[in-house]
This record gives sequence, C-alpha cells and structure tokens, in this order.
Amino acid sequence: MVALIKRKKNILLLLFSMQSVFTVNAQQVLDEYVAEAFRNNIVLQQKNISLEKAQYALKSAKSLFLPTVAFSGSWSTADGGRNIPLPLGDLLNPVYGTLNQLTATNNFSMLENQSINFLPKNYYDAKVRTTLPILNSDLINNKRISEQQVTLQGFEVLIYKRELVKDVKTAYYNYLNAMQAVEVYQSSMALAQEGLRVNEKLLEGGKGLPAYVLRSKSEVENVNAQLVSAEQQVINARLYFNFLLNRNSEEKINVSFVDKDGITQAEKLLTDLSLASGREELKALEQVVSINKTAVKMNRQFAVPKLGAFVDLGSQSEGFHFNDNTRYYMLGLQLDIPIFSGNRNRIKVKQSDLDLKNASLHANLTAQQLNLAVKTAQNNLRATYQSYQSSLKQFEAAASYQRLIEKGFKAGVNSFIETIDARNQYTSVKLLVNINRYKVLSALADLERETATYSIN
Repeated sequence: MVALIKRKKNILLLLFSMQSVFTVNAQQVLDEYVAEAFRNNIVLQQKNISLEKAQYALKSAKSLFLPTVAFSGSWSTADGGRNIPLPLGDLLNPVYGTLNQLTATNNFSMLENQSINFLPKNYYDAKVRTTLPILNSDLINNKRISEQQVTLQGFEVLIYKRELVKDVKTAYYNYLNAMQAVEVYQSSMALAQEGLRVNEKLLEGGKGLPAYVLRSKSEVENVNAQLVSAEQQVINARLYFNFLLNRNSEEKINVSFVDKDGITQAEKLLTDLSLASGREELKALEQVVSINKTAVKMNRQFAVPKLGAFVDLGSQSEGFHFNDNTRYYMLGLQLDIPIFSGNRNRIKVKQSDLDLKNASLHANLTAQQLNLAVKTAQNNLRATYQSYQSSLKQFEAAASYQRLIEKGFKAGVNSFIETIDARNQYTSVKLLVNINRYKVLSALADLERETATYSIN
C-alpha cells in the first residue's frame, strides 16, 4: 500500500514537472521570436548602423584634440618680371683698383653689376607641419554634442526595439486568431455537411422537404466561402509575421503558445495598474534638450580666443639642393580673437536659445502624451478583458442553446431553420471569444509597450 502511494506521488510529480516545462517552453516561444526579430529585422539593422555612425563621429571629434602631421611640398620656376639692380661693380671696383695699385698686385678682382629677379628659378619648398590645438572651446563642445548624439541614437534603437516587440506579439496573436478561426469554420463545415446528409436521408425516406436540402446546400457553400476567407487570412498573417522577422514568407510558425498565461497576466494587471514608466522616448528628448544646451553654450563662447601651435621641419632651395644650408625649422603660435562679424554670432545665440526652448516644450508635451497613452492602454485592456468575459458567457449560452435545438430537431420539435440559426449563433460567438481573447493579449502587448516593461537587454 505504501509503495502504491509513493508510486502515485512520483507519477503526480512527473506530470507536474512536465506541465511546468511545457508552460515555460510555451512562454519562451514569443521571447525567441522577439530575439529573432532583434537579430534579423531590417529597420532595426538600419537603426544600429545609425548608432555605429554616431560612435564613429564621436571618435572623429575626439581625434581633433590630437596633433595633426602633414607633409607639403611645392616646386616652381619663373623668368622675367621685376628685378632688383645691385651695382656692386660701380661701388667696389674703384676701391679694388686703388688697393691693387697700392699693393702692386691683382688680388682684388673686378666685380660686375648684378640684377636679382623677384621670381625664383627651379625653386622647391618641402616641409612637415605638425599642428596642435591648445585652446579651442568649439572642439570641446563638439565632443560633448557627439557624446550626447551617441546616447540619443542608442535610445532610438531601444525605442524601435520596443515597437518591434509589440508588432511581433500582435502579429503572432493575429496569426493564432486566424488559425483558430479556420478551426471554427472547419467545425461549422462539418456540422453543415452533417445537416445536409440528415436532410437528404429524410427526403429519401419521405419525411423531409426539398427546401431543407436546398437550404442545407446553401449553408455548406456559405460556410465554405467563410472558410476560404479565413484560410487566406492565415496566409496573410503568416506573411506579415515572417516579414517582421525578415525570413522566408513560407516559414512555419510555432503555435505552441498558452494564451491562458497572457490572460492571467492581464488579470493581475487589472488588480494593480500602478506600473512604473521608463519610456526611452523621454530619455531621448532629455538628450535632445542637453544637445541644445551644449549648442547654446558653444554659440555663447564665440568671443573665447582660439590658440594653436605649429612646428615646421623642411628644406627649401633653388636647384634641388639639400644640405645644412637648405634645411630649416620653424615654431609658432596662432591666436584668433574675433572682433566684429556683423552681429552674426549674437543672432546665432538667440536662434539656439529658441531651439532650446522649443526642445523643452516638445519634451513636456511628449511626456503628457505618453502619460495619456499609458492610461488609454490601461483602459483599453480593462475594456477588452470585460468583453472577453462577456463573450465567454455568451458562448456557454450559445453552446447550450445549440445542443437543445439539435435534440429538438431530431425529436421533431424544432424546425431546421432553428438549427441553422443556432449553429450560426454558436459559430459567431465562438469566433467572438477567439477575437476577444486575442484582443486582450494585443491590449496587453500595447500596455507593455506604453509602460516599457518588456526586458529588451
């Protein structure tokens, strides 16, 4: 007896563990699809490229603080133009002649007058220049703006990820809804065909009416048309879902999702709607305001002097000579102080002040809109949940009504028209239950989006 009890306990534990594993796996289905969308979605890839470009822009802004080394060279030759006459012979030859007479020698040769041309012939100048900014407020502010833009692009990626999560979940729910609609119409088709078979048998036995057979055939065709339309909706839902995941349009979709878990989560949220809001949109707008503040600061520092240093190492000569006489170096400082620019700088400051004010107003407006969106999503979840509960009660009533009418028809109490009405009512309410169930799940995904509660890291 004890061994039997232990055996039953082990079986129950095994069943419970299997159910738990199934539930966990079912909950992981959507998370896996969301992760796949994060990897493959084309728009998200474009957002990541924009983020990477912003990161490279920041690296470029940081590199402006480092020295810049560049080689430059030039060669030129010319003839003609202005000359500078140098009368060396006229000035020195009389003196040299007198010295030769006094010394009785020819040690002092006679000189010819010279003419120096302004334009050099076969002249080259080659140098390596190293420049380094010492004081430049524009470089500092541009680096800060680049850092803020990287953060802003990061928030843009997160914003689209959250939107993508909602789209993937909604598309998945629409696919499940379309699949279940097909199942409902298939069940309705089986009932309609059974009704046709019964009426044909009754007619053959002389107890039926030809009108009932014709009406049964009409019902079969009507349900078949609805079934074809539902199957097409399944195809469209699959196409859109696979499009979001950027995969083959014919790829199969895992439907092992337990919708009861989502309904349970919705019930918990309805009891406590005090959800924290951590929207990346607000953080992104804060970065926009910060960027505008930095721009205002940079424009107001237009009068701050800019100081830089340079070092030149080079060689210059005529005739491509290179020796100690041609080589040179040069050190220098360059100072720029703006004095007057037609009030353009002051006008630019006023424009940036207006941009900052506009960004602050937009941030405040967006915060109010997001708060409104959260409350609207909460109310929508409450309304869809109540509609779902109401449709469940309608379904119970419609199922009971159909069973009674079917029994009454077989007993000859109810007419065939009443059976058709009961079956159509049953089908409509069953579809309504499915639609409302996935409306609740879609509203839950929307609330999850508006409150930024899905973990995307």
